[in-house]
Amino acid sequence: MNRRINAREEKHGSNHSTEGPLLIASCQSGTALASDVVKVYEKENSESLIFLDNIDFKFSDGETCVRLESDVNGKDVFVFQGLQDPTSNRSVDENYMAFLMALRAFREWGANRVTGVLPYMAYARQDKPTTGEREPITAELMADLSIEAGLNRLVTWAPHDNRIHGFYGKAPVDHLSAIPMFRKVFSDMKSRQDVIGIAPDAGAAAFVIPFCRKMDIRCAITAKYRPEPEKASITDVMGDFDGIRTAIILDDMISTGGTIEAVVTRLVQDKGITDVYVAISHFMGARQAIDRLERLHQDFGLKGLVVTDSVPLTDSFIDLPFVEIRSLAQPLADAIKYIHLNKPVKQVTG
Repeated sequence: MNRRINAREEKHGSNHSTEGPLLIASCQSGTALASDVVKVYEKENSESLIFLDNIDFKFSDGETCVRLESDVNGKDVFVFQGLQDPTSNRSVDENYMAFLMALRAFREWGANRVTGVLPYMAYARQDKPTTGEREPITAELMADLSIEAGLNRLVTWAPHDNRIHGFYGKAPVDHLSAIPMFRKVFSDMKSRQDVIGIAPDAGAAAFVIPFCRKMDIRCAITAKYRPEPEKASITDVMGDFDGIRTAIILDDMISTGGTIEAVVTRLVQDKGITDVYVAISHFMGARQAIDRLERLHQDFGLKGLVVTDSVPLTDSFIDLPFVEIRSLAQPLADAIKYIHLNKPVKQVTG
């Protein structure tokens, strides 16, 4: 296990948090992003901090354990975890268990406040039962477990549904929007009459419509249904495509790539689109999705795919020539600073 403490002498004695000295910690699947956040934070702030990485490990029988090798009493703690991690053999459930145990460890050993940082919020899609099926509201269950474990506050990036904060009761949830980041990415397309923004389903419309208004471009919405889990069928694309040649598709995630494949092929074949750009907050890392994206790039005008590092990314995905990775280190460092100083979390730009 790799453990380290990063601290610098505090020279100015200002901007003390009422919640105690700052401590950033990471479970194994959150360490890469947490390390980048620490670098940004230390570069921009004079205050000292403690960084504890890789605080979880497994015993020989497969049980998870969390061990803190520094005094955390009275600290203002931020715990990073990557719930989805295609770069390891750890499942979402294993990573969630490590996260819950980390919350409990900091709570039991005297942390003043424990804020979870989950860039990708697993189980957010299970916020209601599938129509006609007897399913639990698992998103609420995970919130209950997190609060019981010791969570005081949560930071997440572009969750599947912003209503997720309702499950956390009195614990504040800061869900950072990807709209400012993607507006910056596509700033050169602002007000172009040949560009249209696409919501791949009705759920994405709440995200895409404000983006298109800020960008001063047209907007279209697709009608999608799933004949079975993880499969998508596009029945219609609603919007004005007169004179349109370029499409920007925005969504919260790519899992198997079925929705993106269905939307892109429909746009090219039925709407005369020649250039397609896709911006996604979370890429889940499936090999099937990578194969579909390569095919869309070769045969259906996919010019670029913008994605964040909210989920650890495999080398096979990063090496795709049309992929651009946007780091969350800056917006997360900003959010931590605001929370640590007990200030409102301002809108971040990425």
